[in-house]
Amino acid sequence: MKIDILTLFPEMFDGFLNTSIIKRAIQDNLVDIKVHNFRDFSTDPHKKVDDYGYGGGPGMVLMPQPIFDAVESLRSVDSKVILLTPQGELFNQAKAFTLSQYKHIILICGHYEGFDERIRSLADIELSIGDYVLTGGEIPSMAITDSIVRLIPGVIVQDSYENDTFQNNLLDYPVYTKPVDFRGMRVPDILLSGHHANIAKWRQEQQIIRTKERRPDLIEKS
Repeated sequence: MKIDILTLFPEMFDGFLNTSIIKRAIQDNLVDIKVHNFRDFSTDPHKKVDDYGYGGGPGMVLMPQPIFDAVESLRSVDSKVILLTPQGELFNQAKAFTLSQYKHIILICGHYEGFDERIRSLADIELSIGDYVLTGGEIPSMAITDSIVRLIPGVIVQDSYENDTFQNNLLDYPVYTKPVDFRGMRVPDILLSGHHANIAKWRQEQQIIRTKERRPDLIEKS
């Protein structure tokens, strides 16, 4: 899989791409992730990529030319272009799984006051990671990339994500490790029983209980 990220601040991705699971996935050639600076595609002598919006108003607006040229230089028949915006569809685990099936994804990170409306015509999908506003699309692009990459076969053990929170519209069951008793808080006896069928049943029950308590809105979907 190939992921191209378009941003004004490529340095923000240095730690993200060189740590933990993402780093190993790149090293193992399971995913190819490249970060591109909008300014490299600007035709302006000073590499300008933003300007004041027509009609007035605060802040600067990203201009269409650099972003159009960047996307067009990277796009192929296999590409899905994703615009990161608070106005997009809410990202979730189901969308992460769908995106993980694509061969090539291009993520456009917005910034400043917003982007020229014509840039929307480039996008196949508009996504938001929540009902709040960030200073730019860099953090959402990292969150989406991370959630996609871990679903690529070979990146992590399949069992690790098959029972993930939200995988079946339920929150994950509680997990424990050593010691059995920590400050009076004990590991449930069922997990020490070695009876795998009973453990599986208990875990499913715990998922339902936890979801009802913490995210009752998910119960209708499950």
